[in-house]
Amino acid sequence: MAPDRGSQELDSDTSPGHYSMAAGNETADHRKALDPDISRDEELSAVEEAQDFLARQAEKAQNFTLRGILVGLAIGIVICFSNTYFGLQTGWVSGMTMPAALIGFAFFKTFSKHIDLPFTPVENVLVQTVAGAVGTMPLGCGFVGVMPALNYLLKPEENGPLDLPAGKLVLWSLGICFFGVVFVVPLRREFIIREKLKFPSGTATALVISVLHGGGDDAKIARHECGLETARRRSADILRTRSRSQELVRRSSSLSGIPRDGAGNFQVVPTMSNQDMATNGQGFGLDQNNDWKAKIKLLVVAFGVSALYTLSSYFIPQLHQLPVFGLPLANDWLWTLNPSPAYVGQGIIMGPATTLHMLLGAVVGWGILSPLAKSRGWASGPVDDWTSGSKGWIVWVSLAIMLADSVISLGWLLLRPLITHGPRWCKEARGHIQDGNPWRIFGFQHSQRGSYTALSSSEHSTSHPLRSRSVSEAKRESKRGEPPELDAPPAHLVPNHLVLALLFISIIFCVFSVRIVFGALVPFYAIFLALALALLLSIMGVRAQGETDLNPVSGISKLTQLAFALVIPNSNPNAVTINLLAGAISESGALQAGDMMQDLKTGHLLGASPKAQFYGQMIGSAVGAVVSAGVYKLYTHVYKVPGGMFQVPTGYVWIFTARLVTGKGLPDMAWQWALGAGCIFAGLTAFRIKGQSKWWQAWVPGGIAVAVGS
Repeated sequence: MAPDRGSQELDSDTSPGHYSMAAGNETADHRKALDPDISRDEELSAVEEAQDFLARQAEKAQNFTLRGILVGLAIGIVICFSNTYFGLQTGWVSGMTMPAALIGFAFFKTFSKHIDLPFTPVENVLVQTVAGAVGTMPLGCGFVGVMPALNYLLKPEENGPLDLPAGKLVLWSLGICFFGVVFVVPLRREFIIREKLKFPSGTATALVISVLHGGGDDAKIARHECGLETARRRSADILRTRSRSQELVRRSSSLSGIPRDGAGNFQVVPTMSNQDMATNGQGFGLDQNNDWKAKIKLLVVAFGVSALYTLSSYFIPQLHQLPVFGLPLANDWLWTLNPSPAYVGQGIIMGPATTLHMLLGAVVGWGILSPLAKSRGWASGPVDDWTSGSKGWIVWVSLAIMLADSVISLGWLLLRPLITHGPRWCKEARGHIQDGNPWRIFGFQHSQRGSYTALSSSEHSTSHPLRSRSVSEAKRESKRGEPPELDAPPAHLVPNHLVLALLFISIIFCVFSVRIVFGALVPFYAIFLALALALLLSIMGVRAQGETDLNPVSGISKLTQLAFALVIPNSNPNAVTINLLAGAISESGALQAGDMMQDLKTGHLLGASPKAQFYGQMIGSAVGAVVSAGVYKLYTHVYKVPGGMFQVPTGYVWIFTARLVTGKGLPDMAWQWALGAGCIFAGLTAFRIKGQSKWWQAWVPGGIAVAVGS
């Protein structure tokens, strides 16, 4: 995906979809700068072209298909098994939307001769949306942390452990899997359309889908956003400074949401020429000479090797604990190697920076702190004992690191929008109130009512009523000097009345589901408070994901636990249980919201229907909730939990946090070391925030990754 370094002008003579991004003709630039109407006409023409593209893409029947839903569900179920397995071992899961798009493309590519309706980019968006929704449910429903803590780690004096049957697990999962998806839909206009937040993984997935399907007209909106912003800023800059054209191009090449290379050039969605590819009738744009059989064979071989290792390790448990440093260190200090292919795959997905930070945490925790705590008598029990051993002692240090990272990161996310956008929001709020449209302060707008239906492809002319309204709005914004806000036709947006109805239903369903599953253990006011905090904190989580590609769901849950420590008295015998469930609800809401917004970013760049994506996400969440409950029951029935295979470290973090904030005692010297580690990583997190987009930021240890590694 090399960046396109052609001309910076909109060239109607080039092949469809080509758009270039380097220095252009200096005379033309100055001529357009001296005559603003020329630049404005160019911009409005681009607005019409881009809005027409969005209308045509949203009308495609492939936006919502039964086969796309089924393939997405199948891929998501495989990811769900993988995430549950890996999450119970480490607490770390991955949405894997990009691998889902690749697998979906490989599936339809393999059977392309047997399908009539072409597999297009918008259908691939549906596949990865559904797959991601299913695959993240083990974390979203608490099956890698909260549920193991409730089922196995609660003490009798804490009214535990709670052994929930499969039916109640399914009801719990369904109760908390919808409200975050519904709540985030109105925020799409602010974060994606207006602010154009990057959502790096969503943008990268759109780029990959574009390349797989051949680029061209099916991935144009990113280039149009880039061109509109460039044209607008170019004209303004020359009028202000009359600077040279080459300097102008450098200054005007900044657009949130479009990745750039190291030299600052745009890496626009690639558009391949006919010489570069042969696009067949099924919508596949890769070179037909590519040996797809070899790629599928490689996928099958990798799957077979991983399955063989997993099966062998069940009968030979020693494969999980290879004494690569010698038997004495393995027996006395638990220094062993688990060569699981799942770890290799997750490491590849997470990237070198995160994995190196996790390795640093493992070295510091188990190579330094564990022997120190044991030798000083702070953790006098066996090393592998969570209560009196160094394994449990280290967790308190890890917990402090997580809390410090979360407080600093989320605190900055809360302050930054107020500092950056506060004046603009106040000005717009006054304008909406004066115009008699106060509901637009919250991102709502009038939309046509009706169910989702594909529109006739013959209706995408320039006078199409579904796009002319958006184009006229964009023109008015351009005349006011504001960047045009390109969006899908109103009929393909989720109606506001549907959002409000579903949000109300999902919240009430969540309240009664939690009440039915846990009975009087959790009062109604605690559930409503947990939902309120979940919705509030999910906004910060979505913004964090849009800016940094990291959704701090772990930090959000810990902040909720801290807040509930102030609400629920320590004398309440169910204080720990209530604390755990409140954190689980907030984590679920933030995860759902971030996952939905990431997918909506991918869909926006490729012109997919937001309404179709929303329906796909809801279907995937429902299926994922049921499947993840079943997978959790399966693993906990087959394996001992906690045990050699699944030590559920995240479950211990959850239970220790609940006990800490509810006034339980800490081991000897734990609070001193935890306080010191928290202060260090508070400073490191602030340093990472300051170094955003700098080359050295990746070398500054991230608190969450270090804590997970230790």
